[in-house]
Amino acid sequence: MTSHLIHRRLTSDYPVIAHGDGVFLYDRDGKRYLDGSGGAAVSCLGHRHPKVTAAVKDQLDRIAYAHTAFFTNAPAEELAEWLTARAPEGFGKAMFVSGGSEATEAALKFARQVQVERGEPRRTRFIARQQSYHGTTLAALAVGGHVARRRIYEPVFDAGLLDGAMSRIAPCYAYRHRRPDESAEAYGARAAAALEAEIQRVGPDTVAAFVAETVVGATAGVIPPAPGYFRKIRRICDRYGVLLILDEVMCGMGRTGALYACEQEQVVPDILTAAKGLGAGYQPIGAMLARDEHVDTIAAGTGAPDHGHTYLAHTTACAAALAVQKTIEEDNLLENVQARGAQLMTLLQQRLGQHPHVGDIRGRGLFVGIELVEDRDTKRPFPPEHRLAAKLKSTAMRNGLVCYPASGTADGINGDHVLLAPAFIIGESEVEMLVDLLERSLGEAVGAVQSAGGEAQRRSATG
Repeated sequence: MTSHLIHRRLTSDYPVIAHGDGVFLYDRDGKRYLDGSGGAAVSCLGHRHPKVTAAVKDQLDRIAYAHTAFFTNAPAEELAEWLTARAPEGFGKAMFVSGGSEATEAALKFARQVQVERGEPRRTRFIARQQSYHGTTLAALAVGGHVARRRIYEPVFDAGLLDGAMSRIAPCYAYRHRRPDESAEAYGARAAAALEAEIQRVGPDTVAAFVAETVVGATAGVIPPAPGYFRKIRRICDRYGVLLILDEVMCGMGRTGALYACEQEQVVPDILTAAKGLGAGYQPIGAMLARDEHVDTIAAGTGAPDHGHTYLAHTTACAAALAVQKTIEEDNLLENVQARGAQLMTLLQQRLGQHPHVGDIRGRGLFVGIELVEDRDTKRPFPPEHRLAAKLKSTAMRNGLVCYPASGTADGINGDHVLLAPAFIIGESEVEMLVDLLERSLGEAVGAVQSAGGEAQRRSATG
C-alpha cells in the first residue's frame, strides 16, 4: 500500500495500529505488542481506559473547543486547580498547551518576560545542560543539548537566531562523569558548581534562567540526579537572581513515583513543565506551571503573558487530562508505580546486571534506562555505525515488545540505551513478560551487530 503520510522515517514501513487494551497494543494483522515504554513515556494509563474515554466523549457532547481569547472553560479551570493544589509550595497558576515542546517555549518566554517586568531587561541568556532534551521547536532545540536533533539547524543557531542566548554545562551523569574516588554527594556538588562557573563566565546580570530535566529522559537514558545536586542548583540560582525551570515533560506526572519528580529532590523550581503523562495520550496536552510571585509580577506590569497558541487550554484535552489525573489518584496508582518499579529494577539487575554489554541500569519508579556498551570495563560504547539502538528497536518489535532504544547516549554521537516506561497499571506478570522479551531481544540484537561486524572484518581482511 502506498502511503501519502510523511512518516518519521520515509524509508521505513510501519505496522498499522488497530487497537489497544490495557498494556497491550494490536496491529491490523492481529499481532500483539507489550507496550513497555508507553510510546515515548506517554501512555501512563495504558490503552482504552474506560474512565478517560468516557470523559472525552462526555466533553465532546458538550463543547469540543472554544478560543481562550473569548472564553474560559470548566475542564481547564478544574485541571489547573487540581494540579496547583498538588504542586510544590507557591505554585498557583497553570497554562495548558498542546505538548512538551510548546510547554518549553512557554516557559522560556515566560521567564524572559518576568525578568524584564521586574526591571532586569539585560537578562537574555539561558543555561541548560549537555545531553538534555527539551523539545523540537527551534527555541527548545536551541536550549537543549541533543546533538543529533540540533545538527541540521546549527547554521541557523550560529547565525544568531537563537543560540547566542544559550549555553550549556556538563550534565549530572554519574555513570560517565563521577570519579572513582568521589562520593555521590561530592560528585553532585561538583556537577552543580559548573552552573555557578558558567553564570560568572557569561555575566551574572545577563542570565534569565537555568533549564534542566529533573530526571533526564530520552537523550541519555533516564539519569536521576546525584544526591543534593538540585538543592545546590537552587541555591546558586537564588544567589544570582536566575530562575530555575524544571522540565518534567517526560519524568513528571507520577512517572518516577511522585506526581512531581522535583518533590523527590526536595527542591521547588520557579517554573515547571509537564506533558506526556498529563493526558496519557488520550488528547495532546502540555502544561507550564509558574510560581505565584512571577505571575503577580506580570499581572502588576503589562497584565498579560506575551505568548499564546490557538489551542491554549483546549477544552477536550483538559477534560481528558483531568480524568487521567483523577484516575491516578483515586486508584492509588502511584503506589503501583513504586511497587512495580522496584520489581522491574530487581528483575533487570538479576537478568541483565552482569550482561557483558550492559553498562548501567538506572532509574526511578517506572522510568528505567539501560545503557549498552561494547566493553563493560572501559565503558566503551558500540561504534555508532553498528546502529545497535535501531536493531534493538526492530528486534523487539518483531518479538512483540515496544521499547524506546536511542543512540548518542554517552556524548551525543556515541552510545546506546533503551528506555522503559510502562503504564502505571502494569501487573507483576506483565513486568516479568517485559523483562523476558527485552532480554531475548537484546541478545538477538547484540548477536546481529557482532555477526555483522565480524563479517565486515572478514571482507576487509580478504580485500
